[in-house]
Amino acid sequence: MAVLDDLQRAELAAEGMRDRRLGTLANMLKADWRASVDAADTWLNSNAASFNSALPVTARNNLSTGQKALLLVFVITKRYLSGV
Repeated sequence: MAVLDDLQRAELAAEGMRDRRLGTLANMLKADWRASVDAADTWLNSNAASFNSALPVTARNNLSTGQKALLLVFVITKRYLSGV
């Protein structure tokens, strides 16, 4: 899956700035936040094959790209966001 295009990244950055779960981003400029969104998207693109390879063969061969993305979201949410 390709990286998000410029408009999608801008929309995601704006959505993130409105998301109250992030708390205040007072020490970040909008440009810094946008650069962070860009970096995260680029990292995901660069590491997608590694994530896919880490999955058990059954999951790798049977889950759709969307299902693999949700699996990653579930794990990240449990690991880092539980209790926020």
